[in-house]
Amino acid sequence: MSDQMPAPQAAPSGDDLARLRAAAQEEVRDLRKRITSLDRDGIDLILSGARSHYAWSDRPVSEALLRDLYDIVRSGPTSMNSCPARFIFVRTPEGKEKLSKSLKPANVKKMAGAPVTVIVAHDLEFWRKLPFLFPHEDRRPHFEGKAEHSADTAFRNATLQGAYLMIAARALGLDVGAMSGFSNAIVDEEFFAGTTLRSNFLCNLGYADETALFQRLPRFPFEEACSFA
Repeated sequence: MSDQMPAPQAAPSGDDLARLRAAAQEEVRDLRKRITSLDRDGIDLILSGARSHYAWSDRPVSEALLRDLYDIVRSGPTSMNSCPARFIFVRTPEGKEKLSKSLKPANVKKMAGAPVTVIVAHDLEFWRKLPFLFPHEDRRPHFEGKAEHSADTAFRNATLQGAYLMIAARALGLDVGAMSGFSNAIVDEEFFAGTTLRSNFLCNLGYADETALFQRLPRFPFEEACSFA
């Protein structure tokens, strides 16, 4: 992963700030005029009708599509625009070999058959990039020297970004299969040794072989999972 940080941007003020705020508000109004909600097919594609997949066709996933995917994911909200997630797209035989060391035996075949396996990771020192990401106020003192708070913030927000990745991938026509049956310690040693990055979960991406699917498992009804206060 690159250690280079984009140059901090001067926070806008005065007329520039007013103009930018007005433009941002108009963008949202225009979006709501164009589309007020997804139709049922769109919702089915990304969540209601989607499935986690375990077997894959040999159809490749292009680098251009992965770049499009990240361009969508990076727009998802995180606290203080902290963007702590880091995504490692494992595609090469060498990368797959390294990753296989961490997997439980049942997951090796799932990973090996997928065109891409994403390591969803987070940077424990994400806060060092806040002058670029959150230029209008220096929030680094909220995290510097506070390792536990930094780790909690990084993990929580990068997990959100990992979920954005899965939904965005489905929106682009890809299938996904998240995996947690692996050793984070081994992944961190193989891919992130000597860095401030730590792994969270893995997600296979590609075009599924649906013949490996079984029936959908139960979900809780509203009354079991939800309440009002």
